[in-house]
Amino acid sequence: MATAVARHWWQRIGGEKLPDDEDVLSPQKVLAALKGLPRVLKLVWDVSPPFTVALGALYIIQGFVPVATAYITKLVIDAIIFGYSHHGGQRAITAVIWLVVAQFALQALSNLLTTISNIVQQLLQEKTGYQIQLLVMEKANTLDLSFFEDAKFYDKLQQAQQEAASRPAGMISQTFSLGRTVVTFFSMAAVLLTLSWWVAVLALLAPVPVFIANVRYGWWGFQVMRRQSPLRREMQYYNNLMTTDTYNKEIKLFTSGPFFMQLYRGLVTQFYTQARRLIVPRYMTSFGLGVFTVIANGIIYLYVALQAAAGKITVGVLTFYAQAALSIGTSFQSLLGGISDMYENNLFVNTLFDFLEYKPRIVSPPDGIQPARDGLSIEFRHVTFTYPGREEAGPALRDVSFAIRAGEAVALVGRNGAGKTTIVKLLTRLYDPDAGEILVNGQNIKDYDLDALRHEIGVIFQDYVTYFMTASRNIGIGRVQAVDDTAGIRAAAAKSGANAVIERLPEKYDTMLGKWFDKGHQLSGGEWQKIALARAFMRDAQLLILDEPTSSLDPQAEYEVFARFRELTQGKSAIFISHRFSTVRLANRILVLENGGILEEGTHQELLALGGRYAELFSLQAEAYK
Repeated sequence: MATAVARHWWQRIGGEKLPDDEDVLSPQKVLAALKGLPRVLKLVWDVSPPFTVALGALYIIQGFVPVATAYITKLVIDAIIFGYSHHGGQRAITAVIWLVVAQFALQALSNLLTTISNIVQQLLQEKTGYQIQLLVMEKANTLDLSFFEDAKFYDKLQQAQQEAASRPAGMISQTFSLGRTVVTFFSMAAVLLTLSWWVAVLALLAPVPVFIANVRYGWWGFQVMRRQSPLRREMQYYNNLMTTDTYNKEIKLFTSGPFFMQLYRGLVTQFYTQARRLIVPRYMTSFGLGVFTVIANGIIYLYVALQAAAGKITVGVLTFYAQAALSIGTSFQSLLGGISDMYENNLFVNTLFDFLEYKPRIVSPPDGIQPARDGLSIEFRHVTFTYPGREEAGPALRDVSFAIRAGEAVALVGRNGAGKTTIVKLLTRLYDPDAGEILVNGQNIKDYDLDALRHEIGVIFQDYVTYFMTASRNIGIGRVQAVDDTAGIRAAAAKSGANAVIERLPEKYDTMLGKWFDKGHQLSGGEWQKIALARAFMRDAQLLILDEPTSSLDPQAEYEVFARFRELTQGKSAIFISHRFSTVRLANRILVLENGGILEEGTHQELLALGGRYAELFSLQAEAYK
């Protein structure tokens, strides 16, 4: 029955048909969701133990305020009635004055505690939010490149960043708020039990229907969010298209802005419709079921009033019991509502912990080898590799074998998709081969310390990053430990030709590059490439790899860059990829790739004499320049 009701309402709010019982709420799933609370408590505790302790103490103290307030109110009323019956006796007047003062003092204390707890909660929430973003960034930094090419991974990443980041501190405040409510609840329950057991039971049971409804709707809300994650990423993508300078020029020229905005509006309409179908029934159901609580409180109030009318209790006691009855119902409702909110928040927070449980597959071995500083020799032995999720397309590399001697420069030539960049990704351990092995100085690449190995390899890809930072840091980030080494940065800029670009900038090396930040200066594609090349030279690595980073330069400029590159990398190993054969011929040896395998190998002259694929491509390009 519960499953059928869940499926009915899921479809009412626009959800898909639920697969079996996977997404149907059950008591086991509620308990499982709440088991994450200790992890959240530890997370917030690690952020700030003093704030966590202070918040808990403040909430617990506040739990005693309602019963104290109700008791003082009882004393005031009884003192007033006593004074009235004794014609304003001085003793009664004095008692009333002191009791009213005590009531005001208690209220002031309550307001102070609330103010302090709000301050502590907000500060704790700010610190926790920043800490979670750092945890997400740190985890992302450890994960393999393959994770970032998986759509499901991005769903988890978005959920961890958007929903989970703001909820842990809120959950902790809810937990302490529950503690405050428990204190109030049991103190008021003790009061009601002195009147009648059934009054206490009735006050307890009245809020239960609302609690069940809130838990159910909380589960559905989480399922809606989880299933909408791919579409929300699509919305964010359209937003980036319309608000980022990278795309603005083309969107304006193709007048495609209205098209992307229409796609965005369609998704917004869809999300709003689903949210409305969830929100309206949720709150209307809570309102309808809340009527039971109102009726129960009315019955209790009537019973207590009749007891006072019969002279069994005083008017002050009547007020005390009435406030206790209302308070215990409210407290229990708050208790159940708090559990419901904690459960719902914990569903979202679990997505954060799920993300943090991702484990990289490419890691350093214990006691990994440190590369020697006297040169790197590379050997691929029967290497085969297929990109994850692209098994139908077949291997990107098929049984590839070749060697690069220390100090040798090798060029990789072939059509797009032939496997050139894949070789670079495997050599830098962005991926590991499916079969075969890669040797560095005769040792399997997997035996090396990963960070130490990458420190000895400098790579500039065709899609190099344009960092919106100062020109100095754009270059210095090539060797982070020397990011403030002015002399080293200037030397690297001189090697790539970026120094001439930077000297023309308003603040030279301190000029902010890009247009995102104040006083930013945008560079041309060729100028950015020289900055990126300087970053590679800054690396001071034993193996330098240029994967078509000069595609925005004209042939003469590219030739000059690579000629300079060869001059500056004497004694170091080098790999470069280019479609221009005037550049390729600078290499000591050329590998021609076709369909994921090595088709030809040799020097420029040897390959021309062979009259094979390389000679054909060279002739076609030479013909184009006639």
